[in-house]
Amino acid sequence: MSEEILKNEVVETQYDASQIQVLEGLEAVRKRPGMYIGSTSVSGLHHLVYEIVDNAIDEALAGYCHHVQVTINEGNTITVLDDGRGIPVDIQAQTGKPALEVVYTVLHAGGKFGGGGYKVSGGLHGVGASVVNALSEWLVVDVYRDGKIYEMQFSRGSITKEMQIVGTTDQHGTKVTFKPDPEMFDTTEYDYETLHTRMREQAFLNAGLHITISDERIESADKPEKERFDSMCYEGGIREFVQWYNRHKTPIHPTVIYMAGKKGDQTAEVALQYNDSFSETIVSFANDIHTPEGGMHEEGFKRALTSVLNAYGQKKGIIKGDDKVSGEDVREGLTAIISVKLTDAQFEGQTKAKLGNASVRALVSSIVTDQLSTFFEENPAVARAILDKAMMANRAREAARKAKEAIRRKTGLESGQMPDKLRDCNDTDPTLTEIYIVEGDSAGGSATQGRDSRFQAILPLWGKMLNVEKARADKVYGNDKLQPVITALGAGIGDEFNLEKLRYHKVIIMADADVDGSHIRTLLLTFFFRFMRPLIDGGYVYSAIPPLYKLNRGKTARVAFSDEERDKISAEMRGDNPNAKIDINRFKGLGEMDPHELWETTMNPETRTLKQITLEDAVHADEVFTVLMGEKVEPRKAFIEQNAKYAVNIDI
Repeated sequence: MSEEILKNEVVETQYDASQIQVLEGLEAVRKRPGMYIGSTSVSGLHHLVYEIVDNAIDEALAGYCHHVQVTINEGNTITVLDDGRGIPVDIQAQTGKPALEVVYTVLHAGGKFGGGGYKVSGGLHGVGASVVNALSEWLVVDVYRDGKIYEMQFSRGSITKEMQIVGTTDQHGTKVTFKPDPEMFDTTEYDYETLHTRMREQAFLNAGLHITISDERIESADKPEKERFDSMCYEGGIREFVQWYNRHKTPIHPTVIYMAGKKGDQTAEVALQYNDSFSETIVSFANDIHTPEGGMHEEGFKRALTSVLNAYGQKKGIIKGDDKVSGEDVREGLTAIISVKLTDAQFEGQTKAKLGNASVRALVSSIVTDQLSTFFEENPAVARAILDKAMMANRAREAARKAKEAIRRKTGLESGQMPDKLRDCNDTDPTLTEIYIVEGDSAGGSATQGRDSRFQAILPLWGKMLNVEKARADKVYGNDKLQPVITALGAGIGDEFNLEKLRYHKVIIMADADVDGSHIRTLLLTFFFRFMRPLIDGGYVYSAIPPLYKLNRGKTARVAFSDEERDKISAEMRGDNPNAKIDINRFKGLGEMDPHELWETTMNPETRTLKQITLEDAVHADEVFTVLMGEKVEPRKAFIEQNAKYAVNIDI
């Protein structure tokens, strides 16, 4: 082993003005696409569509657009057509070029920087149209305006056909068709459901706006009509949005509570309804852009909701003395949509994940305080039902705290005392260590013998664990199947969860490749999602993929992870002799493997296959967990019927 320290090498080239690069026009976008659309993965690909649709939505916000059509064409090109005013085609004074050309070729150009074209808009960075153009193999824009059709064509941001009049029309609006550049993206295949979800969201947020989406790809022709075309228009706006979120849950009051107000150039609307679940769903938007990290509008809402419920409870004598219900208590079982619109939205970061305008907090807070208080006075039965739920949540939380304390006393949860079944690793640096949560003692024994004890810990689980979707926190803390997991990870649970205390930076679920194994995996993931969410958000959770088959020919042995791989390996092992005998055995479970096999196939970092568990869409994940793990049978039955065709490797 060399003891010489690696030093930086001197670059033997001159460093003068000629080395300084100025990226002109849209070169910067093609050089660093992630800065503008987040990534060049499938999420960035879909982001291109959102940018063009957002421009159409901005026309709707300005009161001129009533219908937006999105089409996935053959070859995964996209067409977005709106009936707004049409992008201006007259000469833009600063550049001396047609406004249409400026919008599609100049990075920070648009009608949203105080020119009076828009009161509010989502695309405040002024990069949307030009970025889509820069990242498209080709793009064609047609403008229907003043009785004429204007057309302009581009390729990778450069003009290939100057703006010209190509016909006459009695329509008005803009049509954009583009093909994402395969040089820029990991994939160029659009997912209908992803786009449909976003378009549905926009239709809910803009009451009365009609949005249609269709999939015209030939390979989609065998899909049911409803999967290839959706027409969405919601006169009830975010009221209907809340109802849609609660469609798989049982509301505890029939009507959706709706509040709205404005101050100066800012408007805010809030819709909420409680259900009988134990989880909260708060989804917020600013200028129709989803803010997954919340911001000032969420903060204002949460504070006001807690304050109003406590004030009402004390006024009616339901909450005695100095007792209070916490924010967490009042949000149990809540579904709420918050939508604000404002002229000068200040988003934190290019991806617009969090709203920073402090004035919005005060606006949302005052609307909720005034209008919810009035609603409670006029609807005492609803107020009482909501408050009773919050009080029950408060009592359950107190019971959970006592259960937690009892566990601490009993097991030394924070004293360093680890579960009896845990076979810990030698290394104590969390960044280097990993824990295998293993189904059953048998597999746990093989894993313990086969592992690398320097950095791999093993925790066997036995029996089916609690479905936390149907249980309150106090039941979770006292559960004998989950408690060893909580203790071993060492980071706490619920609102006390602290990633800095996590003892392993890889949490690997290792279960059999059968129905029971899938069930255990799902139960564990439900637990992590509901009570240790940062674990998934941070990318610490993995699923080990064990092999399905072992193939032998003489002394040669290989494993396969799928039926296709089995057939391929079998052909390779026969080689020139198609009649050669290959012994193929299906692994019935992890416990059948000897320690060496388990190490080589499932635990050796050099040869194993791990699947990282990620959350692309937390709201969708929440919905799926509710459907699959919740109390209601009908939604689960419908889901199974709809998705049965995708099921593989089902043990009969």
